[in-house]
Amino acid sequence: MKNYRLKIEQDTHPDNPRSWDNLGTMVCFHRRYDLGDDHRYCSGNYDGWEEMEEDIIKNEDVHTILPLYLYDHSGITISTSPFSCNWDSGQIGFIFVSKDKVKKEYIKDIRVEDILKGEVETYDQYLTGDVWGYKVYEVTTCSLGHEHEHEVESCWGFYGEEECRREGEGVMNYLMEKEFV
Repeated sequence: MKNYRLKIEQDTHPDNPRSWDNLGTMVCFHRRYDLGDDHRYCSGNYDGWEEMEEDIIKNEDVHTILPLYLYDHSGITISTSPFSCNWDSGQIGFIFVSKDKVKKEYIKDIRVEDILKGEVETYDQYLTGDVWGYKVYEVTTCSLGHEHEHEVESCWGFYGEEECRREGEGVMNYLMEKEFV
């Protein structure tokens, strides 16, 4: 019977999830980071977040809009809820979707906010480095008693370590079951 070993590693070159086909549009402003999506809004044109939000709602015929907050301390993290630290966090923009896009995508109203929050959570995983890959190795022992690993499968780009581990374990189980067929 063959032996296999699973190794989980951080994906050091993940895809930016904002380059995917997202439902929402992220309008972000930060002096040190290029965040969110490309947009035509300029923060200097507004006297505050409320005025900008009203303009986005009017210009984009918004179905749902949520604020975006950033915490910046030894790394950055993003959320649709404010952080408790007033010194290192604050609002940086919005995520929104138009009524037309919701209609085109055939999405029920009750799911729209959850989808937008999910997009922010995935983007947060990207920003915080919570993107993973796995490698499955076949492990053999030579005549001298040394273990040798030979990579037989790998996959990258899992947002969340648990999902990566489940997939990798599933591949190992498949390889072990395949031997008995």
